[in-house]
Amino acid sequence: MSVKVYQIITDRIIRQLEEGVVPWRKEWQAGLPKNLVSGKEYRGINLMLLAEANCEYFVTKKQVSSLGGRIRCKGYPVIYWNIIEKEDPETGEIRSIPFLRYYRVYPVSGVEGIEDPECNNRDNPVDAAEQVIEGMPDRPVIEYGGDRACYIPARDMIRLPARSSFYSIEGFYSTAFHELVHSTGHASRLNRKGIAELEGYGTHSYSEEELVAEMGAAFLSGHCGILNQTLENSAVYISHWIGALKADPKLIVQIGAQAQKAVDYILGATDKDPG
Repeated sequence: MSVKVYQIITDRIIRQLEEGVVPWRKEWQAGLPKNLVSGKEYRGINLMLLAEANCEYFVTKKQVSSLGGRIRCKGYPVIYWNIIEKEDPETGEIRSIPFLRYYRVYPVSGVEGIEDPECNNRDNPVDAAEQVIEGMPDRPVIEYGGDRACYIPARDMIRLPARSSFYSIEGFYSTAFHELVHSTGHASRLNRKGIAELEGYGTHSYSEEELVAEMGAAFLSGHCGILNQTLENSAVYISHWIGALKADPKLIVQIGAQAQKAVDYILGATDKDPG
């Protein structure tokens, strides 16, 4: 079942890319997608899967029924991990085996009889973004100056151009978040291969790490209510990711989990499940 779910999810992402839409560059100005009943935000790759709905609140089919609504729209898949316990026939040891499942949720805007709450825009996104940067546990040193942004693992240091160098404050924070996500890969933090075992520009691990940072920056921007300022969605960029996802259906789910784990670290919520 897990293999089938990976393929279903990957096919949806590929379809968006083929239409020229890069779902991990979505701007969640109204707030990250969340369940109407529980109030919990969706996480990881689920944010990508719900991005095309352009809605903040979602409900399950069961919740629609209990609230007396009627579905008038298509559903969107969200994934979750289920755990089964299985006995090893040789050792008798009980092992916990995770496998991927999915169910569908529906945007409240497409459900008749259920009121769509007003968007929860933050009063001051800039203050929220500053709090994220200042509040990151074990944050690397940040130096300002020069004309490029980067994270230097050997020195555990982020270098950012002066704020006045950016065309917009959103551009500054999106860039800062991108580099903060990179820094979580340091061996002293999450020890992510793309940073801890840094390889050259253009390699597979470099490419994956860049996507982790892109996704993580988008998640953080949505968390703060900052418009995510990103690079142009070029045809070459899109073509590269279509090829990569077709070659490995598990890739996008795994990268989404890594990005969420990085965001949880930055927000001081490392006890959460990244899926």
